[in-house]
Amino acid sequence: MIKPTKLSLLLGLLLLMAMSAQAARRIKPKSAEPVVAVMPVYDTVRVVVYDTVCVEPKPAPRIDTLRLSHSPAEIDSLADVWQQLMSAQADKQFFGQFSEATDGEPEMAPDSLYRKRLMDMVSPVHLPYNYIVRKYIDQYLGGRWSPLSRVLSLSKYYFPIIEQELIAAGLPVELRFLPIIESNLSSVATSRAGAVGLWQFMPSTGKNLGLEINSLVDERCDVLLSTRAACRFLRDLYRIYDDWTLALAAYNCGPGNVSKAIARAGADCKTFWDIYDFLPSETRGYVPKFIAAAYCYTYHNLHNVTAASTPECIATDTIIIDRTMHLGQVASTLNIPLETLRHLNPQYKIDIVPAARKPYALRLPARYVAEFVENRDSIYAKDSLYLKEYMNPANLEKKRAEGVGYTYTVRSGDNLGLIAKRNRTTVKAIMQWNHLRSTVIRPGQKLRINKPKPRA
Repeated sequence: MIKPTKLSLLLGLLLLMAMSAQAARRIKPKSAEPVVAVMPVYDTVRVVVYDTVCVEPKPAPRIDTLRLSHSPAEIDSLADVWQQLMSAQADKQFFGQFSEATDGEPEMAPDSLYRKRLMDMVSPVHLPYNYIVRKYIDQYLGGRWSPLSRVLSLSKYYFPIIEQELIAAGLPVELRFLPIIESNLSSVATSRAGAVGLWQFMPSTGKNLGLEINSLVDERCDVLLSTRAACRFLRDLYRIYDDWTLALAAYNCGPGNVSKAIARAGADCKTFWDIYDFLPSETRGYVPKFIAAAYCYTYHNLHNVTAASTPECIATDTIIIDRTMHLGQVASTLNIPLETLRHLNPQYKIDIVPAARKPYALRLPARYVAEFVENRDSIYAKDSLYLKEYMNPANLEKKRAEGVGYTYTVRSGDNLGLIAKRNRTTVKAIMQWNHLRSTVIRPGQKLRINKPKPRA
């Protein structure tokens, strides 16, 4: 049963709703447009929740636990390649600055051209130009027997060693051209007077400079030791004359002759050219030839001169030997050509390193150094086999006589008569030395010449 109070409220509510509906029907819309109900639209967003993982940093490896991925022999080989690349880059950088067309007019006369190029070679060593210098430039550039191409090739091996010693001694790097006019960069070159090596020291001069010269060793042929001796000699000469042209002249004919020439020319004469007429005839051409060698080496690209084949070994290193050893022990163990060891160690006259009382240095291709260290015991174990022949004094004397000489590579156009004339010997002697049955030879053939190598 509904109570009266609630009934009255319900009736009032129904009456109110009816009145509201009737009022809505009486109100007309202002426009005929239909009424559109707008419904809210919501985008759907996908939320992905990931777990957070804490990763701790890995500690750096300790230096003492690292392992190299290459063997010592492989590292030596890589170092060899690297050094060759660095050598090629250094040559490119040096010659590049003098090979550009910066000379101005192409119709410039040769004398003016040479003079300008020499002036561009700024150096503590005075490099003037005159008709005497021009004569030697022409010889280097156009001579049939010009050694320039071979010098350019050998310089890739010798110049880095020479330059290092010159810089260490505080001397001009341009003095590296001195061995060109002395020996054409041949470590076994021998003059008629008996001067030997790159720097052409006489026996007395070499000994005075501390080089060892005896029946088994001639350190005048050692590129490193002879260069150090030459640096000491040149430094002393410069201290005397305070002029590099006079120091070079004294290197050739001795300080006594230069001092006498200065006395004859007058005290006011301070350079080589001031005393030129009072010097020995050979020395008069010495400094001009030095200037010509410097010019031709530096500007060879502009004269279409190319280097001969690159030397087999450019990167080398030394091993200290503390017992008597034959080069054949190294050659047979490491599979290095014996001729290569002789070329790198020409100071050992009969292939013996006489390290009985003091150590000696053995120069090796850089790629074989680690292999030598690993096989040192095997190399030394062969001494009884290789040294047995040399324990007899008669064998030593025979080998010493054979050691005076060099290996000649036959070139195109050569014949035995021409080779014999060039080496001041006979065709018969060359045939005997090489056990030849006929005079027929071919380019590239190796011939043993049992005489000192002639100077070009």
